[in-house]
Amino acid sequence: MAAKGVGRTRGTIHDFPDFDANQDAETLHKAMKGFGTDEDGILDILARRSNNQRQQIVLAYKTVVGKDLTEDLKSELSGKFESLIVALLLPPARYDAKELHDALKGAGTSEDVLIEILASRNNAQIQQIVEAYKEDFDSNLEEDITSDTSSYFERVLVSLVQGNRDEGGADPSQAEDDAKVLYEAGENAWGTDEGSFIAILCSKSIPHLLEVFDEYQKINDIDIEDSIGSECSGSLQSALLAIVKCVKSKPAYFAEKLYNAIKGAGTDDNTLIRVMVSRSEVDMVEIKSIYKSKYDESLHSSIEGDTGGNYRDTLVKLCAGNR
Repeated sequence: MAAKGVGRTRGTIHDFPDFDANQDAETLHKAMKGFGTDEDGILDILARRSNNQRQQIVLAYKTVVGKDLTEDLKSELSGKFESLIVALLLPPARYDAKELHDALKGAGTSEDVLIEILASRNNAQIQQIVEAYKEDFDSNLEEDITSDTSSYFERVLVSLVQGNRDEGGADPSQAEDDAKVLYEAGENAWGTDEGSFIAILCSKSIPHLLEVFDEYQKINDIDIEDSIGSECSGSLQSALLAIVKCVKSKPAYFAEKLYNAIKGAGTDDNTLIRVMVSRSEVDMVEIKSIYKSKYDESLHSSIEGDTGGNYRDTLVKLCAGNR
């Protein structure tokens, strides 16, 4: 059952009917044989299969062809199109683990990526990511976070990476108490008690936090997002705001992420790829609807106007769906 305020999630990509992994593997192999690469053929298959089906294609390709599909694609493709296609081939937890590893181990720490993934994934997903990170990179995600971040921002990420948020319902009397704690920690304090914000926002259940936010508005006549905006700054502010937005509506959070990625100064292709790939089977239908109503333009049109070539065509297929 979906939590209050979140709604049932619906993706644009589903299991493709009449799926035949061996047939797809052979078609992909033919698309990469000989002179030139049939990129349209590659994207037409991989952008119209579910992630589970793509995993079956990867196995079938190695069985039928005797080679690694990802490595073959990397040798034939390039640029943003290559990055997008390779992303589609990774299981969700391994893809998130890779994105986190790149964010921590690249040139400088990409704090936005850490915030986006850890604030938006549920307990089970985070636990799977931690395992995938250990398996793929022979490293401990929490230790890598603590060595690369500091202060209250580090504490937020360490709390989230436990994958231990309460999964119970709302407790109205406790919600009122928690709202008062947040008020005393922020708006009604000389300085800000960041620890109280972290303790409540990182550990309480989604339905409970929705009640807390309602109570906070009653006490203070101000939205919790506005309080965080005025009481906190920098990476801590970004992390706490992301948590609040994801509690209220993950599709709205990702619609905003996509808008900023497409409409900012230059396209943020890494974010565009990550969100389109990771949400295509989860809540892309809601994301598209919110995007259209909030920004008065379809996500489809925004993508078409800001990208090109096979990269654009693949994104458009993920946006439109495979049915």
